[in-house]
Amino acid sequence: MGPRDSGVYWCESTEGSTSNTITITVSGGSVILQSPALPVMEGDNVTLTCRTKMADPPSAHFYEDGVSIRTESDGHMTLLHVNRSDEGLYKCTIQNEGGSPESRLSVSEKPPTTARPPTSSSSSTTMDPPTTSPPPPAFSHLVFTLICHLVVLYCISTFLMVSLYRQRATGSDHAEQGLDDDYDDVMSPVTTEHQF
Repeated sequence: MGPRDSGVYWCESTEGSTSNTITITVSGGSVILQSPALPVMEGDNVTLTCRTKMADPPSAHFYEDGVSIRTESDGHMTLLHVNRSDEGLYKCTIQNEGGSPESRLSVSEKPPTTARPPTSSSSSTTMDPPTTSPPPPAFSHLVFTLICHLVVLYCISTFLMVSLYRQRATGSDHAEQGLDDDYDDVMSPVTTEHQF
């Protein structure tokens, strides 16, 4: 691998989805800056390391977007609780060795977290009774309509039953009257005439 292998790399699935891009810089020099290749999450701590071919990292000077940040005696610089404003191109220099190529630091937004319910500071916890919400208006209307239909059905059936009862009662009175007349006809005295 040589300096001409430097560039932006990513991968792509057969469905067309692509990964995050990473920048790989291959330096022909002796100084390199080790930084995360993938985006880091907001709030994380990130350590950048300036290295040479020497075993122990020497004192190094760090830059962000070409602006000097600070010098670290052990060659390590830690960014605490990074946020989107920490994104940029970083590089380092070592005295008498030269400087590293720039390396991009990307910061991803932290996913939103769901809020936890507040906790009571008192030692005894009380449980609030669950609150019940009123039924939705459509349900109340449906129940009211059903009750109205049942009341109307009850009234109609009661009216029909009473009408049938009266009709039978009237019909049986007429039938009894007819039987009484037939009985009287049968029981009327029969006179027979005898001729001597």
